[in-house]
Amino acid sequence: QVQLVESGGGLVQAGGSLRLSCAASGRTVSNYHMAWFRQAPGKEREFVARISGSNSNTYYADSVKGRFTISRDSTKNTGYLQMNSLRPEDTAVYYCAAGMFIATAPARYTYWGQGTQVTVSS
Repeated sequence: QVQLVESGGGLVQAGGSLRLSCAASGRTVSNYHMAWFRQAPGKEREFVARISGSNSNTYYADSVKGRFTISRDSTKNTGYLQMNSLRPEDTAVYYCAAGMFIATAPARYTYWGQGTQVTVSS
């Protein structure tokens, strides 16, 4: 089993930055694909970014491309999401996920964190 714990969320003004962390425990996630999703009130959970477990290739949703950067540190068993130039529409609960299948669909990921709130004020 893998446990994921997100941290780093908070309140920030538009144009600001936050760095989310996703600490894994239970087993190493170096071979797992990791991803970030977000869910705003009344909306479905949506894909934000993913990083491959094999070669750290990355892929982003169009809405965050050029502003967000996903990364991982295998030595710390931790994933990250650096968010720059934040906009009010980025406000959501952000979740990290890990799994053996690289995908943008939430259902393809096995392990999930509890989420961290990101609020961007205008």
